[in-house]
Amino acid sequence: MIRNLGFALVLSLPLSQFAGCSGDTGEEGFAGLAGLESKEGASSGTDRPYLQPGPGDRLTFPADFGPHPQHRIEWWYLTANLETEAGEPLGLQWTQFRQALEPRAANAPAPASTSWPLQAAWMAHGAVSWKGQHYFAEKLARGDIGHAGATALPLQVWLDNWRLSGNADNSRWQLQANGEDWSYDLTLSIEGAPVAHGEEGFSAKSVSGEGSMYFSLVDIAISGEVRLDGEVLLVTGKGWFDREWSSQLLKTGQKGWDWFALHLDGGDKLMVFRLRDDSGGFLSGTWLPAGGDPVPLRPEQLNLKELERDNDVPVRWLLRIPDYQVELQLNVPPGDYLNRGLYPYWESPVSVSGSHTGEGYMELTGYKLR
Repeated sequence: MIRNLGFALVLSLPLSQFAGCSGDTGEEGFAGLAGLESKEGASSGTDRPYLQPGPGDRLTFPADFGPHPQHRIEWWYLTANLETEAGEPLGLQWTQFRQALEPRAANAPAPASTSWPLQAAWMAHGAVSWKGQHYFAEKLARGDIGHAGATALPLQVWLDNWRLSGNADNSRWQLQANGEDWSYDLTLSIEGAPVAHGEEGFSAKSVSGEGSMYFSLVDIAISGEVRLDGEVLLVTGKGWFDREWSSQLLKTGQKGWDWFALHLDGGDKLMVFRLRDDSGGFLSGTWLPAGGDPVPLRPEQLNLKELERDNDVPVRWLLRIPDYQVELQLNVPPGDYLNRGLYPYWESPVSVSGSHTGEGYMELTGYKLR
């Protein structure tokens, strides 16, 4: 889930950065917003405020698959645990972010591209992890001039030639992305309804109630083709898709994010996150029992403990949920899974052992990554 309140894409950008084209980028061009505490109605430099989700808000489908232009930041996010034909595990990630520079009402038309508007900027990440090697690429684009955007139905999320495309009822998607020495072309079959996290979709991120709208698709069958250094791999497996939007980012004192999405072998599923601070952090999650309804998890129901670090990155964890007889060890396979983009963060597969077995994904932000 950058899912990632630790990620804000831009507050100010040189116009030349997005003047006419998009593509891979260096260090310049973006200013981070970690620590910003936006309030409902916060000034945006226009008469229209940014909207901030709250406990009374509800999800609406299919509209919420599409963009939310009056919110400051949002993302579409897929992780996948796949296997090659030889049975070798392969991890995969795709994320696209939208950062508003100026809010726009949901029903308002987009400005004419000929006016070179700068109401939003977009960033996309793609990664593949296989046999201890980690392939990553990042792309940037200026919004509203055709290089990047999103629609709800059919689902379309694109940045240049990176594209997630859905069919008429959003039950089947195609995902395509590529980097210098990698690419993937995948078919995603959506096999379950969206799962609302928190209070019917409003996910609190602190004890004082700041938060975001957040839902997931957790039953996704994936098949397709991955190319690595000229080698073609046919893959199958399962994915986890997150949608999240807000106008608030990390609170002052919050230092980063630990996020886990797990498919357990008995059919249960689990999402847990922690926003770290000096007091230990704010924990939340959702327990998804096989064949049952999602159960929101309160902070006091969760216990998350680091067991081992490698180069200052936690690579082995203990996760306990006593109310559901869950005690899991989460282990990162050998390798360096740092996404070395404008805002470096760790994104890796994990294996699950203990009271349950399974696999999933882990995302870490705010550590001393190098």
